[in-house]
Amino acid sequence: MSTPSLASNAYQSAARLMQQQSANIGKDVAPKVDAPDFGAMVSSAVEGVVDKGQAMDAKAIGMMEGKTDVVDVVTAIAETETALETMVAVRDKVIAAYEEIMRMQI
Repeated sequence: MSTPSLASNAYQSAARLMQQQSANIGKDVAPKVDAPDFGAMVSSAVEGVVDKGQAMDAKAIGMMEGKTDVVDVVTAIAETETALETMVAVRDKVIAAYEEIMRMQI
């Protein structure tokens, strides 16, 4: 799974969650059991980053053994770096949102 598709899937999942929430405002409905779970979405995104890192490691080792082309290794490193930067940006947004909620007066 490429980094743009990982980010795209995350944004689409978040958009679906927002649409479901806005549709349920004012209604007294129980949450669906099969509804997308934010924790599962984050977990799958983290697993994607870890998979990219492992693929990059494997290609780097392959290059040292002379089995992999340098261009493939550089591409894998760039994809891993982009995926990691995306995860860090999402983490920063989540922390900022949490801090904003903590500043709210009850």
